Amino acid sequence: MSTEHTRRPSLDQDMIHKLEKRLTERPEKDELIERNILKDDKGISPALIAAKEKLQRSQLEDKLDQALQQRPKAEELVKEGILLKDEVPAST
Repeated sequence: MSTEHTRRPSLDQDMIHKLEKRLTERPEKDELIERNILKDDKGISPALIAAKEKLQRSQLEDKLDQALQQRPKAEELVKEGILLKDEVPAST
């Protein structure tokens, strides 16, 4: 009794052909960067890129929070004639 097993490919030839065709049609890295699908890392460490993105997001959140705190209250907008009294949202 032989203990050797013949290994069969997990994909049939048609599927392999389709995959190879798709790989040849795949866009180049530069095109993906241009379309903002990939980020242009320019050889920078992924950890540094992640830290930079986290910092940028945090700065944007801070800027948005500050802008929201400075916006006028609904009562002020009614006083200035920008909102009508019935347009003021109910307080919770």
